[in-house]
Amino acid sequence: MSTTLLPVIQPDAAVCCTPLTSEAMDAERADTLAKKLKALADPTRLRLVSIVAASEGTEACVCDLIEPVGLSQPTVSHHLKILMEAGFLSRSKRGTWAYYKLVPGALGELSQLLDVTASR
Repeated sequence: MSTTLLPVIQPDAAVCCTPLTSEAMDAERADTLAKKLKALADPTRLRLVSIVAASEGTEACVCDLIEPVGLSQPTVSHHLKILMEAGFLSRSKRGTWAYYKLVPGALGELSQLLDVTASR
């Protein structure tokens, strides 16, 4: 049986491995991004953001968020508080109920923070 050896082609590192960024992320930007990612790094919180975003006017009453996620009102409120502190949701009180609204541009801002090639 004859074996044919194929030439080994070395890739040009400059062509295939272009750096994602020209400089390292500064500490403040890394801290901001980590806090936002931590807030979203929970399946319940991701679902809450998506439910609020899909609601009419991108706003939902806490009473409408309890059943879809299957958690108690205090637990849902705790998750919503974390999302508010991270800047994804705002809250308004109407009578005894709290309404949560998606902060305009909050998810887009996160996308920009994740874009390591974005100009500074």
